[in-house]
Amino acid sequence: MTDNPAALIVLAAGQGSRMQSDLPKVLHRLAAVPLVGHALAVGRALEPAQIVVVAGHGADQVRKAVAKLEPDAQIALQEEQLGTGHAVLQAMPLLQDFQGRVIVLYGDTPFIGEDTLLALASHPADVVVLGFEAADPGRYGRLVTGPEGLERIVEFKDADAATRAIRLVNSGVMAADADLLRDILPRLGNQNASGEYYLTDVVALARAQGRRVEVVTCDEEETLGINTRAELAEAEAAFQARARARALEDGVTLSDPATVWFALDTCIGRDAIIGQNVVFGPGVTVESGAEILPFCHLEGCHVSAGATVGPFARLRPGAELGGDVHVGNFVEIKNSVLAEGVKVGHLTYLGDAQIGERTNIGAGTVTCNYDGVSKHRTQIGADAFIGSDTMLVAPVRVGARAMTGSGSVITEDVPDEALALGRAKQVTKPGLATRLMQALRQKKGN
Repeated sequence: MTDNPAALIVLAAGQGSRMQSDLPKVLHRLAAVPLVGHALAVGRALEPAQIVVVAGHGADQVRKAVAKLEPDAQIALQEEQLGTGHAVLQAMPLLQDFQGRVIVLYGDTPFIGEDTLLALASHPADVVVLGFEAADPGRYGRLVTGPEGLERIVEFKDADAATRAIRLVNSGVMAADADLLRDILPRLGNQNASGEYYLTDVVALARAQGRRVEVVTCDEEETLGINTRAELAEAEAAFQARARARALEDGVTLSDPATVWFALDTCIGRDAIIGQNVVFGPGVTVESGAEILPFCHLEGCHVSAGATVGPFARLRPGAELGGDVHVGNFVEIKNSVLAEGVKVGHLTYLGDAQIGERTNIGAGTVTCNYDGVSKHRTQIGADAFIGSDTMLVAPVRVGARAMTGSGSVITEDVPDEALALGRAKQVTKPGLATRLMQALRQKKGN
């Protein structure tokens, strides 16, 4: 964070027509979260006093997504998309009492780094523009600097040959004093080919008032904007490459790095082992020394040290695995806590369950947690043994050191140390199998 108060404005009103989608552009996913989530995530480094997201196209969808990503964020509506300056103007009434630095980010520019954001927020100039040295300046606006800082931003179409030769270009990201924006934004004009109100015009108006305007630079890769599906795919590849490299540098073993997919907030401790074809959704923490075997999907879960998961396992939101827990193949766990040493070998579903230490869950066990209207919990004590193919009809409790017989349907609580059997009595008919098969074959022959 910085010493001065900061507020964040994220521009997320555009339709993104080049995406060829009914979904607002900022809601397309990168690293398992909507694009706008990246701007919100990096903004947390500032510990901002306020966050305002400017929505327009698909505003209701954007509002719902932002509420999940950043519940304290406010939404400003830009009903007509009349340019970046107009968009920021729509946000300012929500910041009417704020005093400090306002940072303007874009919901489709996901790679701005924390250090860059902190440099923008802490710079003493009245207005700070984020620029970068472009390998191919193309049609970017050029940043013309001089002894007194940033003199002007010149759009490509308005630039002469000498100005076009400048490689320092504008990213669009800006930081400015809140009072200055309140003064200048209403005075922006739209006398340009697009008839829009540009945020970049703040520079000229601020300099006309004798305000200090400067440039902070970053690497070009931080400024990558997403406008097409192809660019989204390129951004995903770039994110995954960096995430894999960072994991390896941090002491994580990746058996086949190219097949492991990370989410924005994936957290993995050193000496963890991640097998091939593992996919991490949002909200996953894997502690040091845990192992995720191949072909697993994890989301919204916590895996403690010494635990093993997989292969072919799925951990859904709310799954909490204690130390030395073993979750085997074709096991699905949701909203359940497995205490230290629990073993769930294979072919099992545990939902809305609390499993005590060292309990063994047999193959084919299912917690029947949903009655069609409400979810119900299953509680199993420590050192219990749940026989294969047990159906636990919640709400139900199985006590410590208790057992259930294989194939049982458990509908009532089982006391500590008790054995529960809930299956139909077996009936055996001697010789009937042979006679039945003979009859069936004879019928088929007819």
